[in-house]
Amino acid sequence: MSVVNDEVRAESSLSARAGRALGWSFLSTAVSKLSTLAIGVVLARLLGPAEFGTFAVATVALLAVLSFNELGVSLAIVRWPDDPRRIIPTVTTISVAASALIAVAGFLAAPWFCAVMGAPDAVPVVRVLGISVVVSGLVAGPVAMLQREFHQKKKMVADQAAAWTTALTSMACAVGGLGAMSLAVGQLAGSVLGAILFIRFAPGTVRFGYDREIAGRLLRFGLPLAGSSIVVFAVTQIDKVVVGAALGPVPLGFYVLATNLSNWPASMFALPVRSVAPALLARLQGDPPAMRRTFLSTAGLLAAITLPACVLLAAGAGPIVGLVYGAEWQPAAAVLLWVGLLAALKIMFELVYDYFVVLANTRVVFVVQVVWLVALLPALYLGARHWGPAGAGAASLLVALLVVAPIYLWELRRTGIGVLPLGRRLGLPLLAGLVVGVGCAVAARFVHVDLLAALASGFFTAAVLAALLWRMRDSLRALRAT
Repeated sequence: MSVVNDEVRAESSLSARAGRALGWSFLSTAVSKLSTLAIGVVLARLLGPAEFGTFAVATVALLAVLSFNELGVSLAIVRWPDDPRRIIPTVTTISVAASALIAVAGFLAAPWFCAVMGAPDAVPVVRVLGISVVVSGLVAGPVAMLQREFHQKKKMVADQAAAWTTALTSMACAVGGLGAMSLAVGQLAGSVLGAILFIRFAPGTVRFGYDREIAGRLLRFGLPLAGSSIVVFAVTQIDKVVVGAALGPVPLGFYVLATNLSNWPASMFALPVRSVAPALLARLQGDPPAMRRTFLSTAGLLAAITLPACVLLAAGAGPIVGLVYGAEWQPAAAVLLWVGLLAALKIMFELVYDYFVVLANTRVVFVVQVVWLVALLPALYLGARHWGPAGAGAASLLVALLVVAPIYLWELRRTGIGVLPLGRRLGLPLLAGLVVGVGCAVAARFVHVDLLAALASGFFTAAVLAALLWRMRDSLRALRAT
């Protein structure tokens, strides 16, 4: 009996820690995204589409190298079955060495990349942003350890300090006339301050060393993920590459603004859950039924809180872009219509991705991303060439819906998560999204003042979301009890 009681207490403690971590993660993300969204609006208005497009070119380059710079080894800290401190020196050495090599390669390749993207002026911006790659590699261990130990409160402080430093530095530089470089300088300043705090909050996690046996295990785990991350980057960023190369930096600026806005629900609601879900699922590896129940509950929660917001952005794109960014950014509304809906799909895909990573089924992760990329490239090219940035957004949505979703559903079924159980979790959120879409489309069509149309759409969406969460309250309780 005492053994059973100990197990119950252990599960209760794990659930409580995960719940607190989720709460802190959500608070951190909410404060960060609301504040940086407002500052981002100011920067977009200060810089305009041309300068913003130049920075978008540099950001694509940065995200490319950050997707695989530490070779995937830091994630091993989160799911390592033994004491993770034993592997930290080897993780740090691999991460920093790989990041430094990649940063040098990026510095040398910057002129070629910017020429392909039609933005030769972006070369110095790319090179300044490249320094952030080494910073990211240095703190891979501390960030992973904070995630493993559910220390989201400390992570919140570091994230907030980095976000505010980035935003305020960028604003000051933009006002001073630095143009696109202002965003790069701000990003680097925020990365450095965040790194200092991460290292301070996770002492002993930046130590260099090398153990050949551990390195072999880390690379066997991490390299498939790094390879997958390259493909993931290509899948998530190739649209920007195609739009920039085919249409130039100004249309790219419109496209990036729309995609950034469409990612707001994911950043606001999905990222806090994803920062906790892998660690929680990893602790349940010994209980597959509980792991599957947690996945389904998390999927339902994510759909409930993100789908209405994504549909709001898509159906109310015109008034929202006009109100927030101004008339010169109005072409971005046609893109937001498509990428807003795509964001809802990607949120679910990312949860499935995390699930298969925890299962160590990197084959599924890699194969799905490759198939996605192969189908996406020709669709993007045709869409961009014939219908501009909005055509690229529509092509991305169609490929995700018709190619990627069926594959993920098939692979989930093979792990014991069938279409019907998943459908039962997602049914109400899908219905709520449809209702929101109709309401927002009506407001956009018949209310001709952007402020009034946006307010009407926002209040209607909030009402639908509140009703949905009330209806799903039993499912939410079940997730808390997992």
